[in-house]
Amino acid sequence: MIKLLIVDDSALMRRQLSSIFEAQGDFEIRLARNGKEAVEENILFQPDVVTLDINMPKMDGLTALTMMMAQRFVPVIMVSSLTEKGALSTFEALALGAVDFIAKPDGTISLSLDVIQRELVSKVRAAVKARAKVTRSSIFTPAHSIVKTVSHSLSNSIVIIGVSTGGPRTLEDILPLFPADFPLPIIVAQHMPASFTGQFSKRMNNLCALEVVEANRPMSIESGFIYIGKGGADITIARRVGRLTIIPKPEDKNLLWHPSVELLGRSALEHYDATKIIGVMLTGMGYDGAEAFAEIKKQGGRTIAESEQSSVVFGMPAELIARNGASVVLSSDKITRQILTWTNN
Repeated sequence: MIKLLIVDDSALMRRQLSSIFEAQGDFEIRLARNGKEAVEENILFQPDVVTLDINMPKMDGLTALTMMMAQRFVPVIMVSSLTEKGALSTFEALALGAVDFIAKPDGTISLSLDVIQRELVSKVRAAVKARAKVTRSSIFTPAHSIVKTVSHSLSNSIVIIGVSTGGPRTLEDILPLFPADFPLPIIVAQHMPASFTGQFSKRMNNLCALEVVEANRPMSIESGFIYIGKGGADITIARRVGRLTIIPKPEDKNLLWHPSVELLGRSALEHYDATKIIGVMLTGMGYDGAEAFAEIKKQGGRTIAESEQSSVVFGMPAELIARNGASVVLSSDKITRQILTWTNN
């Protein structure tokens, strides 16, 4: 049995969440009405996983999360509203140690929780196996490189990154270490709702030497930029007026995850020589992008799979490795250095 602690000040939300997990048949559930009760239950109940609301009386979710991480690590999934304020609080929670988040439909207590039921159950199950993220030691010290101009061998080259559960904190380990003169554009497909990717891009832009933007419209692909795929859409690469361009498009309903890493990888292969592609597969549940990234390696490209040691959830990288699709397997703190080594040689 999986011991689940549900923390929410709304009796309706507690009841709805309880019914979802009771129906699974393998959850032992306990409820808490506020952050104070959550902190107490983390010791008394010893849950395997927690769903934690952010806005609550007596003690809010962020304060409770901080105390819970200090007293006993437990995988926590934040239950967030689809608002700008909700996004900002969620990223703060992820920085404090939460492993993932789920957005409430309509941004409020909702009778349509069944819309996200599958995602919610999947994330809770994945979180049970999640690992505590090691504290970052060098995030605010950008790596330095001797690269000053784009050499001929690097022209028409690109870095593509696929990531899901645990992604925001892992990307904070990696992207700020690229120097301002890094010569390749970077495109990131991070599974995230539409209302969150804009705030996430702004957050990363404050941390990075490179310019970080949300790819929310057609954009020419240029060096010096990190493009974060807009949530609620898929991002692909196309040629427009002779220039390689990022094109956001409506979600492909035949795919499970968005922005789709698989579509990004396939479109990169259509418009770049595989030997000019560096593909990076980071933490996340599922298998999104594994086939496309394995194909990149098969055609002569270079790929990195994040190691099990540093992955919050060793799903997507493991799938790439299983397909013999990883050129190297590295912990998150070594990934930027490896890319810089490749681009300097």
